Amino acid sequence: MEIREVTIPVADGGLPADVNFPDHPQGVVLFAHGSGSSRHSPRNVAVAHELNDRSLATVLVDLLTPEEDRVDAVTAELRFNIGMLADRLAAIVDWMGTEQMLAPLPVGLFGASTGAAAALVAAAARPERVRAVVSRGGRPDLAGPALSSVRAPTLLLVGGLDEQVIALNEQARGEQGDVAELRIIPGATHLFEEPGTLEQVADQAASWFSRHLVPVHRAA
Repeated sequence: MEIREVTIPVADGGLPADVNFPDHPQGVVLFAHGSGSSRHSPRNVAVAHELNDRSLATVLVDLLTPEEDRVDAVTAELRFNIGMLADRLAAIVDWMGTEQMLAPLPVGLFGASTGAAAALVAAAARPERVRAVVSRGGRPDLAGPALSSVRAPTLLLVGGLDEQVIALNEQARGEQGDVAELRIIPGATHLFEEPGTLEQVADQAASWFSRHLVPVHRAA
């Protein structure tokens, strides 16, 4: 597997990212981390490794610049700016379309917590590129009116003990209609820290992306 650290030309000074490219990938998944986290989130890294093992490339990126991150650590104002984060995700999807290795691959988005809302808004903005979405303990309600415009098959994964977020995801599933599926991970809280629960998230996410990120072979 090829592993690269890159700077994606989005935002002032660019955004640092880790790209993992297994042999003969069938698709690529862009990760949107939750509030106060980064591309080094151990939960997202664990999920990404499972996707790599299942022949899916991954892109884990910091959605804030280093300077923005320093400001946000004090004010916590940027991590909830769903519109800005979604715009950056959409711009990263566009960048992926210009990269030789990534351009041919169908794109999926994996969002955690508030990152799930940004992922859904970005999916609505790039329906021709984003082919599947997975939300882990997400806040899809924060996607606002964009939620009903998402056309990509969406898997909503929520911990069985995360009652408030379950309710928010049930409402979101209703707004998305047939494209969304809600699955509950029994015994899991919001961060999926209980033994075996994150592994279930990784397995279900990998299966969802493997099912929906099918390369399109154009006739010669």
